[in-house]
Amino acid sequence: MDGVGPIATYWMTPKYSTNVSRKAASRAFNFQFGWLSTLILVAREKQSITERRRRMGSKSGSSRAITCKGVVCWGAEEEWRVEEIQVDPPKGSEVRMKMLFASICHTDLLYSQGFPLPLYPRVLGHEGVGIVESVGEEVEELKEGDVVIPTYVGECRECENCKSDRTNLCLRYPLSVNGVLPDGTSRMSIRGQALYHLLSCSTWSEYTVSDANYVVKVDPGVALPHASLLSCGFSSGFGAAWMDSKVESGSSVAVIGLGAVGLGAIGGARAQGATTIIGVDKNGMKKDKGEVFGMTHFINPDDHKSSDGTHSKSISEMVKDLTGGAGVDYCFECSGVPNLIDQALEATKVGKGRAVVLGAGPTHVVEINFMGLMMGRTLKGTIFGGLKSKTHLPLLVHKSKDEEIPLDELLTHEMKLEDVPTAREVLKRSDCVKILIKI
Repeated sequence: MDGVGPIATYWMTPKYSTNVSRKAASRAFNFQFGWLSTLILVAREKQSITERRRRMGSKSGSSRAITCKGVVCWGAEEEWRVEEIQVDPPKGSEVRMKMLFASICHTDLLYSQGFPLPLYPRVLGHEGVGIVESVGEEVEELKEGDVVIPTYVGECRECENCKSDRTNLCLRYPLSVNGVLPDGTSRMSIRGQALYHLLSCSTWSEYTVSDANYVVKVDPGVALPHASLLSCGFSSGFGAAWMDSKVESGSSVAVIGLGAVGLGAIGGARAQGATTIIGVDKNGMKKDKGEVFGMTHFINPDDHKSSDGTHSKSISEMVKDLTGGAGVDYCFECSGVPNLIDQALEATKVGKGRAVVLGAGPTHVVEINFMGLMMGRTLKGTIFGGLKSKTHLPLLVHKSKDEEIPLDELLTHEMKLEDVPTAREVLKRSDCVKILIKI
């Protein structure tokens, strides 16, 4: 498929002397090459912004709309289209960003299908990293040229929830699903028609606008593809084990669904000291990926089918078989398959087990075994893994820069912005974990 291929730009494998392990040398090269490439790219984009201001005769560059390319979804059954759109300048508390990289998450597919609200036309994308092109007059923490990650979870650091260690859902800057910015309007349009934003991001566009309270400044030395991955999927999983559940050392953990979110949950559980980490996925190729992030056991439900093609055991029973019949301390449901939420609950220990739902699904109502809850288990959901965007996201970026998290393992394919309409077919490939969009 034209324009689609395995990652190469940031992960080339050179030849090394025999006294250095190939894997260690490759990691060292990747880190140095990614870091240098990031600095060069950021410097180039800063110069581009300066040149644009000069041509426009504007000191801030924020007084005019920008015409650029963006991926637009016109309806649940419509193909994604790369369109020429207009992106307005930022208002008082907003920033306009030039996107450099983005990535694709399962949530983007759900939103394009009308979840949770059928708002069209909409500019897709909520994972990405970019550089601040211009700022509104009220913005103080960010400036033009900053490397930033747009997020969908705000953090004012002053409200009741921000001061609590039990939640990351800011009351002043809440999760927004209505497709507009906090003032109730959009900054994107196409041929005079307003475009809905996706959450507070819309990253599949050359330029986007967000309220500054949903934008996080990050270390400009981080490999930018890694920063894009950390803006949602992987961080959600990692945070669920780290901040939301605070998995204890020596715990047992099961993770259902080994996409980027599930692999993040495995990585977070390992970082917390879990000793038994069971991964569950119908794609056998995910076994190797899971082991890289810390998985100790793997279950492929399709390996447990009876002669008539049905599963001889439920997932919860398979998990219990690996834990002496007791189940696990924590189970993270990352697949978004509605009936697996109950299986996640049943896979945990009686009296103290905890099931955490991360995967979003197409239905709003699921069935739960009432007795499973009555037996002392806990079922809860989490947004962004309980991470506070401005407090915790820079810490994960730092871990990435220090190579504490093997994010290279997630990036399996890359494509240009104009090829994004083909992404849904690429995602169906068994070897696809994460697609990087080069903007």
